[in-house]
Amino acid sequence: QVQLVESGGGLVQPGGSLRLSCAASGIIFSNYVMGWYRQAPGKQRDLVALITHGGGSNYADSVKGRFTISRDNAKKEVYLQMNSLKPEDTAVYYCYVIVAGSGYWGQGTQVTVSS
Repeated sequence: QVQLVESGGGLVQPGGSLRLSCAASGIIFSNYVMGWYRQAPGKQRDLVALITHGGGSNYADSVKGRFTISRDNAKKEVYLQMNSLKPEDTAVYYCYVIVAGSGYWGQGTQVTVSS
């Protein structure tokens, strides 16, 4: 079955950087658009970034110029490089993929930006 496992979250000071990873299994990874979402306490889960099969990407306005999504099809992994982090980036970050009309989420990884 489809499985997504995120890693790389943690506590970082404002202005710092983190790199999130998401390892996928159970799918032909290179066939699918992959996404990163985030959910802050008490808020809805929002799209952060998407990356297509060929590496094209889209970003939420709030992270443009600071975050970069990338993928390694051979390793079946998608990454989110987060720079210039702000306290408002604090959230649980989730990996997401749609396969045959069904959406799959990872378990999430906590990112906390605080001094």
